[in-house]
Amino acid sequence: MKKRSSYIGIWKELSHGKAMVFLAGPRQAGKTTLAKMIAESFTNSLYWNWDIADHRKHLLEDASFFTRMVRKDATKPFVILDEIHKYRDWKNYLKGVYDEFCEQYLFLISGSGRLDIYQKGGDSLAGRYYLFHLFPFTLSEICNANRSLADFLKNPLDISMDESAARADNWRGLSVLSGFPEPFFSGREKTYRRWSNTYIRQLIREDIRDLTEIKSVQDMETLYTLLPSKIGSPLSVTSLAQTLKVSYNTVRSWLDIMERFYLVFSVPTWTGKIARSIQKERKYVTIQ
Repeated sequence: MKKRSSYIGIWKELSHGKAMVFLAGPRQAGKTTLAKMIAESFTNSLYWNWDIADHRKHLLEDASFFTRMVRKDATKPFVILDEIHKYRDWKNYLKGVYDEFCEQYLFLISGSGRLDIYQKGGDSLAGRYYLFHLFPFTLSEICNANRSLADFLKNPLDISMDESAARADNWRGLSVLSGFPEPFFSGREKTYRRWSNTYIRQLIREDIRDLTEIKSVQDMETLYTLLPSKIGSPLSVTSLAQTLKVSYNTVRSWLDIMERFYLVFSVPTWTGKIARSIQKERKYVTIQ
């Protein structure tokens, strides 16, 4: 399978306009791998990760630590700052880095859905970066059958499936193993089930709990397990609230949080009447 050329192309386009680009997306979708793929095209590059103790120490001791990289030539260096949103003062730090070094370096800031969450609050970084998202594999990406925007607008639902054995195998793999790299490349359904259970538990009990301070973590997990049976029909938040013995607003809030962390996707009513699309309950699709 070829590298994720579509996303690399998006980065190239955005990096021409801004020296700092944010890469967000679901946990374990391959953001770090994509960042390192982009770095391969640079003679001078540096990978930094907040989760690595030595890397964290470098930043805390010297805010401009990346300027000490050993350069091989005079070309502009590429700096990857991975998971830096876990640093308490990360926004102000990046603001200062951009203002001082935007002419001399290119920066890629990668992280989970938290980058989207923080963006919705007061954004002191406004005007200093572009944001794009990385998602799990799709059939068109795996089979290198991406369509142009013009073709998509003509017929959005046309997947143009041919009868090749390779494409059929990839379709079955996505339907059984999901498009996340780890379970997909394993080729084993048992691996996917183990990965899926761990993924949901870690995402809700770590990322979501730490960021939102939700106390009823177990109830949120229960809500998520109920959603697959509701796929394909308008979702009744009132019914779910009664089942979980919580308020309507609580369930609505949990659904919004899950969507921000890419656990679910909501599909609005397809109608030309704006009033109806607002009032009608949405349908939800889970990533698992």
